[in-house]
Amino acid sequence: MIKTEKILHLKSSRGRKVRVVREHYLRERVPCYSALCQGDCDNEGKVLPGDLTHYVVPDVGIVLDFLEILEFRELQGIIFTQTACQAVQHNKGRRQYNRLRNLLKDARHDCVLFANEFQEYSYCPREKGESQEKWQTRCVYSAAVWYYNHLAGMKNIVMVTDDSDAVAQYSSLNSGVYVISMQEYLHNFWLDVRAALELYSSIAQALQEREGEVSEREYSEHLPHELLEAGIKSGRYLLGILNVNKHRAQQEATVTTQISSNKSADISGDVLVFGSKHRNRAVYGDSVVVELLPRGEWRGRATALTETQGEERSAEDPSSQTMPTGRVVGILQRNWRDYVVTFPTREAQSQSRNSQKILTVPWDHRIPKIRISTTQANALQDHRVVVRLDSWESTSLYPNGHSVRVLGRAGELETEIQTILIENCISVPPFSEAQLKEMPVVSPEQDLRESHLVFSIDPAGCEDVDDTLSVRSLSGGRLELGVHIADVTHFVREGSLTDLEARARATTYYLADRRYDMLPAVLSANLCSLLGGVDRYAMSVLWELEADSLDVASVWFGRTVIRSSYQLHYELAQALLNGEEAQVPELNPLTPEERDHRLTQLTQALETLTHVARHLRAQRDRGGALELEGMEVRAQLDSEKNITALVPRQPLEVHETVAECMIYANHWVAYKIQEAFPHQALLRHHPPPRQEYFSQLQESARAHGFSIDTSSNKALALSLEQAVDPQDPEVNRLLRMMATQAMSQAMYFSTGALPADQHYHYGLALDRYTHFTSPIRRYADILVHRLLMKALEQEAGLGIATASNRELEETAQHINNKNRAAQRVQKLSTELFQCLFFRDRDPQTDPSCVSDAVIYGIRDNGVLVFIPHLRAFSFFHPSPLSQVRISVLSNRCHADSLLLQLIRNLPHESQSPAPGQSQPKVQLVQEVRRQAEEASQQKASLKGRLSREERQFCQSKQPNLYSLLEEIRELALMDSQNYL
Repeated sequence: MIKTEKILHLKSSRGRKVRVVREHYLRERVPCYSALCQGDCDNEGKVLPGDLTHYVVPDVGIVLDFLEILEFRELQGIIFTQTACQAVQHNKGRRQYNRLRNLLKDARHDCVLFANEFQEYSYCPREKGESQEKWQTRCVYSAAVWYYNHLAGMKNIVMVTDDSDAVAQYSSLNSGVYVISMQEYLHNFWLDVRAALELYSSIAQALQEREGEVSEREYSEHLPHELLEAGIKSGRYLLGILNVNKHRAQQEATVTTQISSNKSADISGDVLVFGSKHRNRAVYGDSVVVELLPRGEWRGRATALTETQGEERSAEDPSSQTMPTGRVVGILQRNWRDYVVTFPTREAQSQSRNSQKILTVPWDHRIPKIRISTTQANALQDHRVVVRLDSWESTSLYPNGHSVRVLGRAGELETEIQTILIENCISVPPFSEAQLKEMPVVSPEQDLRESHLVFSIDPAGCEDVDDTLSVRSLSGGRLELGVHIADVTHFVREGSLTDLEARARATTYYLADRRYDMLPAVLSANLCSLLGGVDRYAMSVLWELEADSLDVASVWFGRTVIRSSYQLHYELAQALLNGEEAQVPELNPLTPEERDHRLTQLTQALETLTHVARHLRAQRDRGGALELEGMEVRAQLDSEKNITALVPRQPLEVHETVAECMIYANHWVAYKIQEAFPHQALLRHHPPPRQEYFSQLQESARAHGFSIDTSSNKALALSLEQAVDPQDPEVNRLLRMMATQAMSQAMYFSTGALPADQHYHYGLALDRYTHFTSPIRRYADILVHRLLMKALEQEAGLGIATASNRELEETAQHINNKNRAAQRVQKLSTELFQCLFFRDRDPQTDPSCVSDAVIYGIRDNGVLVFIPHLRAFSFFHPSPLSQVRISVLSNRCHADSLLLQLIRNLPHESQSPAPGQSQPKVQLVQEVRRQAEEASQQKASLKGRLSREERQFCQSKQPNLYSLLEEIRELALMDSQNYL
């Protein structure tokens, strides 16, 4: 080890330059993280593969300005130097530095960090008079040469830089070490040359324009950093996240303040920021500092449904309740992400003063217009494009950005679907070859379990069977209840590429016409699925219950091997319970005597299971469990097993039977893992809703002569049970749906992050709850499975290691965010299909454009209505109604919306479609997809082949029966399960 000194020139918080001298130690042995290493490097963790043609060492400037290109998984063998990483930390801030750190930690990306400034033979001391940029480039080149020599010339090293002087100086010094420009590298080595070069050109043009502009770094409206910090500590200023009202984006925004910065007793909620001027160039999602205005200038939130009214509301308006109002005086952190924008038409472009700078309109109403520098404006007109914000100059009304990639023409189905995904930060690329290589081969191995009668009950045609059930009589009169869940963790090892991808996705995403699985199909639809008649690994919970009281005498958790004897669907199971004649496919090959015996055995098991479930439900009802309303449908199939229609699914007792068993298993597993890990268990809590959220429910109930008590979950459940109108069943259904909307959202959390009194689940009336029963489609369940196994290992005296409370809480918040995004994209995709369905129909002549509706809320300029077949929409007409005409309000830059017009004023009559009658929702999806496929075929015939964007995004164009059924099942249950 060699000791030397390192001189740093830093900048203090007040902007003064500080010269710091530190001791610096050099070592001969520093990990190289290459699979080709022949030395004794301590290469633990991720290593670069040895079968690549070369390794890439990006210069400091490339890492600073083109990190988003280096994030592409197609680019392999990247060596980030310590010099470049420190430059990102000092010049780009914490957010960009954390982004680079996450890239280095992600095992899905072939990149490593080389500590070149601690390696004895690659370290370069800075020479006197040498600029920092020249010294950094020399350090990176020295690291590239060291790598080539360290690997004995077995691997060529390519250093990429945009410094033309560096290319001229270093390109011919060492054979095997190539120094080329970024543009040349992309052109020669990148597989998708066009996309990479377009992205590079977009970023380079934005950088060049930024260098040519002269503007102030600081806004006059923004206070110095030291004043902001002092003001936050004293309580004069408040720190929080800026939220923008999507219905009144130009006028109304709020700041959700942090508790630590809020020292005023008068501020108990959000702070209103009225008008874009008071935002002072803050963008939705930014971390901002606000100063309160004088009380005389405080305003209230508008209650209009659109931005056309409520904008001039003053504090004196009696219908508006004033709230703390302020203005943004500083931005602590920009939380910019990728945005989808629409390029203007040629007429709009011609009005621009500079054809190189195009003003684009974001799809999200809450984001201001973005200036893009491009020479491809004519080709991109009326297209949706992904852009990234770069800066917001103090002399400009709009921020600057650069294009990342083109999605397609606005209004096309695939373009709009990809827009919805990107706007909700959902990335679902195809599973990589490396991930698929981790998948096991289907094994014919036999390991039967004859002791238990195991069966599953799911929607007809379901293939990803998460759960199975068993029940049997024991000696002494006791019963044994068993819940057996697919053992996904047997195949998905912690830290594997498949595990990392599943964690990143966090859930399976269900859209109106497709699904994006969390796990590869070989697992979700085959090896992990508990299909009938095949051996499968499972995680089981077995309860031994007293014969009369059904109290738990003992419980067992562990891994099992099961073979499901029957794969039942709900209607078949209910028919068996009702004593009706039914055909069980698994019994058809048997003799009549054996068939009757097995059928009796199965029916008795179902009856016993139902008896146990009734007891479990009664226990929760006594505690105040809620039964809320969800949209329930079932698929109708033709002779070829194609879905022809959806008909209302009649509520069956067997639905509740299965749900109670799953809830019971989740409840007991929650106790088990928290007992083992009091501060590091992943649970799910459902906080009580805020009382003001029930106001709409209570007003609607009073209009029908009912009283809703919301003082507790038990009181609410009893009130909803009594609020029944014998003349109109839709009343109770609507009230339960409104109660669902008032609920707080259930969230995952680490037990060390919340006090014990906040672990309660309001909706289920349980003191502990988690998710254990759906690991195929929820990453939280995978984590719970691992925690359960570690708890059992701990009981057996084995040493175990678990994630810390902080790490688990971060993962829980990540899953919560992804779940919210999944709910948003599901809702947005449904609205997209509704608009696409009605867009080309004449509302005056097409009977499908007329529907019954029920008013359930009143606003300043309209009412809210419930359309049983199309869920809820805003309706801008201040009158009661019984029928509405549906048309589409088109918007080229944003999402289209439905416009509802009153055509008949009659009392609402609840009608149920006859069996086999097709429902509008499935017709809508089928019709829109048919039109999209016809348009795609027509385009292909004209162009001869599909474009790159179409090839990339045309996923699930022809989904199988399994995927469609699962979409239906998830859409049916999603509304009511948001609080579970």
